[in-house]
Amino acid sequence: MSILTTELAQDIVSRTMRIIPFNVNVMDAQGAILGSGDSDRLGQLHDGALLALAQRRTVEIDDVTAGKLHGSRPGINLPLHVDGRIAGVVGLTGQPEQVRQFGELVRLTAEMILEQAQLQRALQHDARQREAFVLEWIRGEPGPALDAWAQRLGLRLEQPHVVLSLQLDEDNLAADQAQATLQQLQSALAARWPRLLSAATGPYELVLVEACEEDGEAEREALLQRRLSALAGWLEEMDTSGFRLGMGIALPGRDGAAQSCLSARAAARIGRQRQPKKRAHSYYELALPVLLSGLDHGWQAQQLRQPLQRLEQAGKSGLRRTAETWFAHQSHPGATARALHIHRNTLDYRLDRIAEITGLDLERHEDRFRLYVALLLG
Repeated sequence: MSILTTELAQDIVSRTMRIIPFNVNVMDAQGAILGSGDSDRLGQLHDGALLALAQRRTVEIDDVTAGKLHGSRPGINLPLHVDGRIAGVVGLTGQPEQVRQFGELVRLTAEMILEQAQLQRALQHDARQREAFVLEWIRGEPGPALDAWAQRLGLRLEQPHVVLSLQLDEDNLAADQAQATLQQLQSALAARWPRLLSAATGPYELVLVEACEEDGEAEREALLQRRLSALAGWLEEMDTSGFRLGMGIALPGRDGAAQSCLSARAAARIGRQRQPKKRAHSYYELALPVLLSGLDHGWQAQQLRQPLQRLEQAGKSGLRRTAETWFAHQSHPGATARALHIHRNTLDYRLDRIAEITGLDLERHEDRFRLYVALLLG
């Protein structure tokens, strides 16, 4: 596909005619006029440009020569080179001795505009390739083609990567508005963090993927937590309305990104339920509920929820709050009683009732854990 488009040609005309007092024409590699200060000439074949293309050099047209060429006017025509190839021709209308001094200036300006456009097109192509790769990667169906694709992009799949799920509020934002917001954020993120891969999975979610350089697990987790905080702070500075950010677990391998993506989405969902005022949620802060979320619809979850169901069937919703507060305070009776604004004896009575209704012995670690899991599964 030719880099020289109608829009670029007219842009060249507009810019150059601001600095020289002559008409400018821009022709494609076939000699057709794509841009001109004289709109009546658009789409016409330019004989001077055809000569410049055929001879691969600057061609001057004087009054005598113009009289021999159909529809031609005096002027100078200069080939436009991009990457060693002729992309088109720029022509200045006027007597050659008058316009000659401006020829090189106009050509350099036009070639600079074309080179910038080519670079922008290459960057956009690279961004599309990376986005398509991310979408394929998080699908979790790795194969030899994915490896080859990663190699072309300079990515090492064996390195641990972490996925972040940036979600916008579906309830308060129309789909077209959300999509426009994500596109703006994606461009800004690429400028702010160039190594961060990104892909929009829909109008309300942008998936971000980053390689993890730290080898130690503790160091890696600390670094990821700092990155999550920095990203959340940046989104707030950008005045991003109603966003939710979930960070997954960092995993290596071809299927690592897919698993990290699932955990990132689960962290965002569970974090919203547990801490609705908080914007950013991490797998590393919610590891157990995120891991258990994979059991949501299985028979195992039904069994694990039984203690909580028995409490609800007994109509003892207050006991559920007691249990949640007890676990939130590491099963410390004094701290739990203070948080609930009740006496220690009242707390002991409630815990006994929980044990009686659920059939669990809260002195046993296994039974205590079963109750905790039931509360997490809700």
